[in-house]
Amino acid sequence: MSALATQDLTIRFGGHVAVNAVTCAFAQGTLTAIVGPNGAGKTTYFNLISGQLKATAGRVSLHGQDLTGLPPSARTRAGLGRAFQLTNLFPHLSVLENVRLAVQAAQPGRHRRGLNLWSIWSDHAALTARAQGILHAVALADRQDMPVASLPHGDQRKLEVALLMALDPQIYMFDEPTAGMGHDEAPVILDLIRALKKDKTKTILLVEHKMDVVRELADRIIVLHNGVLVADGEPAAVIASPIVQQAYLGTAASAAEAEA
Repeated sequence: MSALATQDLTIRFGGHVAVNAVTCAFAQGTLTAIVGPNGAGKTTYFNLISGQLKATAGRVSLHGQDLTGLPPSARTRAGLGRAFQLTNLFPHLSVLENVRLAVQAAQPGRHRRGLNLWSIWSDHAALTARAQGILHAVALADRQDMPVASLPHGDQRKLEVALLMALDPQIYMFDEPTAGMGHDEAPVILDLIRALKKDKTKTILLVEHKMDVVRELADRIIVLHNGVLVADGEPAAVIASPIVQQAYLGTAASAAEAEA
C-alpha cells in the first residue's frame, strides 16, 4: 500500500481547472519531486493534499485512510506535514517558543491533559530540549531568543522547516524550501532533506525548480502542466524526455543537462 495517494484530485475556480484529475501514489521511504512551469498547479496540488483547499472532486488518502473531508489540522494529526507559513505563527514570540509550541502539539505528555498550569509546564524541560535540538539542526540555535517577526528571509525559511520537523510527520511536503535563500544558506536545508531521506519510514514530496537539486535528491519525478499530470518516472528518464525539456522545464532542464 502507498503511504500517500490522490485519486482523480480536481479543483475548479469558476471555469478554470487548476488541478485536473491527478491520480498519483507515493511510496513510503521515497522522495518525489514535483516539477513544472509557473502556474502548472504544483502548489495548488499541495494545498489540496494538505487541506488548505477543498477539492471539487477526487480523494486524498494516507495509509488507506480517506482524508478528503478532513480539515488541515486533522490531516496534520494523521501524519501529513506541510511546511508552516509564517503568517500562521506567533510573530512576537521567540523562535524557540514557536518551535517548542509545535513540539508540544505533536508529543504526548502531561501538557496535553487539562488546563492545569502545573501540568502544562511540567514537561517544559523535555519539550524545550527537543526544540533546541531542532533549532541546532537548522542552524538557528543562535537566533532562538529573537522574535520571529525580526528574522531575515533566509532564517524564516529555516524556521518553516524546523516547525515541520517538530511535528515529526509521516509525510514531509516541501514547497521550494530554498527559495529566496543565499548560496550559503540553502545547503543547510538541503542537508536536512538528505538526512530525512535516509529514514525509510518517511515519505517526502518536494516542489523544486532547481534541476540540479532534483537530479540529486529525487527517486522519482512527476511533472504537472496546466493542472494535468504529464510525466511520471525515474529522474533521468523524465528529465531526458523531449516533451518535458521543451514544453515543461524549458531552459532549466537544458542548463542542468549542460552542467552535468
